[in-house]
Amino acid sequence: MTQPVKRPRKAEQRAETMELILDTAEELFARHGLHGVTLKEVAKRVGVHHTLLNYYFADKKALFDAVFARRAVVTSERRMKVLDDYDAATGGKPTIEGALRAFLDTDLDLYIDGDEGWKNYAQLTAQVANTPQWGAELMDTHFDPVVLRLIELLKKALPDCPEERIFWGYQFVTGALMLTLARTGRIDKLSGGLCKSEDFTTAKEHMAPFMAAGLLAICKGHAD
Repeated sequence: MTQPVKRPRKAEQRAETMELILDTAEELFARHGLHGVTLKEVAKRVGVHHTLLNYYFADKKALFDAVFARRAVVTSERRMKVLDDYDAATGGKPTIEGALRAFLDTDLDLYIDGDEGWKNYAQLTAQVANTPQWGAELMDTHFDPVVLRLIELLKKALPDCPEERIFWGYQFVTGALMLTLARTGRIDKLSGGLCKSEDFTTAKEHMAPFMAAGLLAICKGHAD
């Protein structure tokens, strides 16, 4: 019987070290941003010499990009599949809320069911989305295809709505999502503890129907 090929121990150690570097950098970047973290700080937290990070990453921005890309591909692929499956299941006749749930809920589920690393990534995504100097390019690279797939479904659900209003609707949708992912704690203070910024489950329950009503309203306004 053929024995399974075992990965050499050194290769395993390198892979484990790389995951630890990315996890540690992700946590630090989520807390302090790109400019509030140094490669030496990451190396110290990991327990390696900073020259090891210089060996794998040309500079701090390269490390940041690697951290961001690692989970971006997961959420993008998951959402794309769910959007495609939903479109097929509805025979190409999606509803506004259904399309938004496929896009929003699939993403929020990662932060509800995932570990603290996913919550760190959520905060990191909110930072990137609100940094026009270089964040827009990262968002374009990793998320444009899945966003445009959502727009396709919304156009099907709102065939008489001017295209620019659908894009404005998406702008408001993503703004609400990014604020939720940031977990600023502001809603906790404003509500006197009635609402929790950590409560992604309740955010998931309310966000899609709220946004669907908003999209319907601006499109109905055009018709009126």
